[in-house]
Amino acid sequence: MNKFIKTSLLAGVTALALVTSPNLLAQQDQGPGQGQRRNFDPAQMQQRMLDRMKETLGVTSDDEWKVISERLTKVMTARRESAVGFGFGGRRGGQGGGPGGAGGAAAANPAVADLEKAIESGSANDIKTKLAALREYRVKKQADLKAAQEELKKVLSAKQEAQLVLNGTLE
Repeated sequence: MNKFIKTSLLAGVTALALVTSPNLLAQQDQGPGQGQRRNFDPAQMQQRMLDRMKETLGVTSDDEWKVISERLTKVMTARRESAVGFGFGGRRGGQGGGPGGAGGAAAANPAVADLEKAIESGSANDIKTKLAALREYRVKKQADLKAAQEELKKVLSAKQEAQLVLNGTLE
């Protein structure tokens, strides 16, 4: 009986090691920072998103997709730009150090960097001025997003528009 327990325990440990080893290898291959991917390409990610959208929208004509994808890309870009300064795209003192992190919100929009510098300086008047500039930027980018969404709606069928409302691309 003792030999049976030892054999069962050894089999269980071996099975557990086999199941978890791919996860361990994947964790080791994450790149320089914990959880980061090496060679991340935003253009490839956007292309994969567009490919999924084409399938979701049921577009079969290349000519139709050319028109839709151009406008859809504008919406995606406008949405990304409108999110800058809302806490997306970088954190103060984050990976890359310094305000906004490397390639973060501060790099995408000087108004974010200016506000972060004003906060560090502690000058109330400077903070108010830079805060107003950032808010103005946000309002403009939200208007740009709204305009891009309206242009996209003009070339969609009712079913396609409904799909994009459901997935959050359109309001």
